[in-house]
Amino acid sequence: MDKSVFLEDMDAFAYREALTSGEAIVLIPVGSLEQHGPHLPLGTDTILSTHFAAAVARRLGALVAQPIAYGYKSQQKSGGGNHLSGTTSLDGASLIGMARNLVKSFLNQGVRHVVFINGHFENYQFLYEGIDLALEELGITPGAGQSVLLLSYWDFVSQNTLAQVYPDGFPGWEIEHGGVLETSLMLHLEPARVVMERLVDSPAAVLPRFDRLPVVPERTPPTGCLSSAAGSSAAKGALLHDQVVDDLALDLAGELMGELAGVPAWMSSSTVCDVA
Repeated sequence: MDKSVFLEDMDAFAYREALTSGEAIVLIPVGSLEQHGPHLPLGTDTILSTHFAAAVARRLGALVAQPIAYGYKSQQKSGGGNHLSGTTSLDGASLIGMARNLVKSFLNQGVRHVVFINGHFENYQFLYEGIDLALEELGITPGAGQSVLLLSYWDFVSQNTLAQVYPDGFPGWEIEHGGVLETSLMLHLEPARVVMERLVDSPAAVLPRFDRLPVVPERTPPTGCLSSAAGSSAAKGALLHDQVVDDLALDLAGELMGELAGVPAWMSSSTVCDVA
């Protein structure tokens, strides 16, 4: 059995040993508890970000921290809205505080690089603020040797992959909530948690170019999904997952590994190793 990359599976002494090199990288998945229609679980964002973090960690020899499983308030134009049942959110100050405290704790322990793998659109700027505040408090400046990286996994989906996953044209990231991308990834990674019989093939949401508060609930489709998941498949999910992991691992290795122990062996191979 392969050695686990998850910190929750390690004892404190094994973790301490991992820190002794001064080269430890810790990945933190970030998601949400948010409705994703009748066919996907509330934890979809956290489940997917954790899978991506684990796959990349195996490539880099990194570790994966327990995820931040709650996210910032769902917004109507990107997640259906915070008014929908099941969506259970943090305010901005809370998410900033969590990111700030985690960065300070890991860097103070001797972790060299912390990488946030975000899976919930609304989280991004609050994570950024928490990271920035932590680095300021710690006095970590450019060239100090320690750093924090922040990314959302979908930013690594290539145009070629999008063309294969959406042969009739990509509808746009702004309405990809509970749609083909997330459903296909879940069919590939966690098929037992997907109930395709409950999928509703309805038209994509048509929303104004502004935000109105309080929201107009009727503008969110009854399913809570902003686009249809019809056409989803495990094969599309495998394509999405493998391409993102390949590109994300290469980018992180190029950014971080040159500062550490050198280029990993898999980077010099013409065939990138398969990661389950």
